[in-house]
Amino acid sequence: MYAVFVTGGQQFKAKVGDTLKIEKIEGEVGQTVNFDQVLMVRSDDACRIGAPFVNGAKVESEILEQERRPKVYVVKYKRRKGYQKKNGHRQYYTKIRVKSIAG
Repeated sequence: MYAVFVTGGQQFKAKVGDTLKIEKIEGEVGQTVNFDQVLMVRSDDACRIGAPFVNGAKVESEILEQERRPKVYVVKYKRRKGYQKKNGHRQYYTKIRVKSIAG
């Protein structure tokens, strides 16, 4: 059984036991989080597709850690003008483990 759900403007395919790195959500490590914007639920015998979301479906998960991704460098450069600029950015993320899928 797996489900496709939306969080942080992105879609994720999840099975029970999967660990995912999603856009940062509020919560403490060990806290349970429910995602109710489920687009599709697939089991062994049936497939339910929402319009846009599946009624009554939810993905229950546990927060494993709140971290930051590796640094990404942005370089701006204009040739023959002596202009160079370097900037870095680290995006926050939340690592979760899917505990159950209902629906």
